[in-house]
Amino acid sequence: MPEWLVLTLAMLAACAVVVVITLVRHRRAAEDEDITETPDVIEYMTMWIGVVYAIVLGLAIAGVWEARSAAQDHVQAEAVALHEVSERVRVYPPDVRDRIRDDVNAYVGHVVRVEWPAMAETGDVTERGTVLLDRLRADVTDYEPKSDFEAQAYQPLLDQVSAADQARTSRAESTGSTMPGVVWFGLIIGGAVTIGMVFALQIRRTARELVLAGLFSALIAFLLFLIWDFDDPYGRGFGASTDPYLGLFPGLMS
Repeated sequence: MPEWLVLTLAMLAACAVVVVITLVRHRRAAEDEDITETPDVIEYMTMWIGVVYAIVLGLAIAGVWEARSAAQDHVQAEAVALHEVSERVRVYPPDVRDRIRDDVNAYVGHVVRVEWPAMAETGDVTERGTVLLDRLRADVTDYEPKSDFEAQAYQPLLDQVSAADQARTSRAESTGSTMPGVVWFGLIIGGAVTIGMVFALQIRRTARELVLAGLFSALIAFLLFLIWDFDDPYGRGFGASTDPYLGLFPGLMS
């Protein structure tokens, strides 16, 4: 199911729940119930519950956004390092240069076509990707420079391969969900309590109040969906993307 459809259904469901509960509550309310006055203590508690929950939501969104940005940085660092290897190896003899470039292209192609979907499904990188990167490292390190010019390029190439390996390790460590289950429990329960306080304020069935209550509940549903989507940096629509690979290696997808 597309994520935009999930978001739409979640927001509509939140609005419908508020409206239905409000209508049912008023049908069952006592005839002499005073709906024009709300105790001051309830207003005070509702205000602070909303403030505390807003702070929690803000911290959660900031946390998952930071994790998503870090995940994209790992992808960018890996793509740049591999591109540097492909470019700097031009000082080597044609057979060595072509072999190393083929290694780079094979690894990047595997990451984009195979490993990226695998990370979304399993939350981990593939063994094949590790093998391809090890082969690239072996071809770079095993070559013995034949001239001073080649020797000057040898160590920078090793550094770039190490940078790509480190970025891959960081990418592997940042796959999967980043938000602990206990935090999700608090977010969901807090959202239910916050919306429930709307009924504690003795909401009436006027169109204005029903619309505001529905929009309020839809906003909370949207924010929770946003946290859920950012929670898996490589597995959902608003997470990190393969654009750095495709931008630096455009011929791979042709």
